[in-house]
Amino acid sequence: MGEPRRLVLKMSGEALASSASDETIDAAVVERIAGEIAVALGELPLQLAVMIGGGNIWRGTTGAGAGMDRATSDTMGMLGTVINALALQDALEHKNQPTRVCTAVHMAEVAEPYIRRRTIRHLEKGRVVIFAAGMGNPYFTTDTSAALRAAEIEAELLLKGTHGGVDGVYSADPRLDASATRYDEISFMDIVSRDLRVMDLTAVTFCKDNNLPILVFDVMAPGNLHRALAGEQIGTLVR
Repeated sequence: MGEPRRLVLKMSGEALASSASDETIDAAVVERIAGEIAVALGELPLQLAVMIGGGNIWRGTTGAGAGMDRATSDTMGMLGTVINALALQDALEHKNQPTRVCTAVHMAEVAEPYIRRRTIRHLEKGRVVIFAAGMGNPYFTTDTSAALRAAEIEAELLLKGTHGGVDGVYSADPRLDASATRYDEISFMDIVSRDLRVMDLTAVTFCKDNNLPILVFDVMAPGNLHRALAGEQIGTLVR
């Protein structure tokens, strides 16, 4: 068996929300995602870090649009990601999968600070690292934060788990255009030139500059996360 693959999974906060109720976090969804991660790590030579968003709790752009200071609103969103990270950590540890939450905003009583070398050591010891609070700066999305962390820890692939029924990169929004076609593979330059909004363009250009491929797939379909982690052909590969 060769060296384990080191991957970063980017998930939106909305993926954790319940579609059937007003609950901010759907325990059943979190448990399913944690289960797929735990099974994959038990079966495959993997090292996995997860960057989780906070959109189910608060979006910085929402507050800014209502007249709130953008930096303050974004900071509120960062704190929302910590809540999501703790929920995922709890679910993973109920599956006997060791984890660490590493946050870019100092909160020693809740999680440990993000330190690059320590994070890599956690991964080498078989722990899932959950990144919280983005990169700790306003104006940057968790997409861009995931790309940065993936480059820092020398991951070989960034997995972008989408929700809302979109299972890859399409020529247009498939929810609005029935003729939209899905790409099995597409280049970074095509994403940028065609303005395909599958991911924050800052994150896309960062990945391009650092030769970090992105796999875009639907994380909400049961079994898809395990398939993506196993390296099966799924979604769209951007490189």
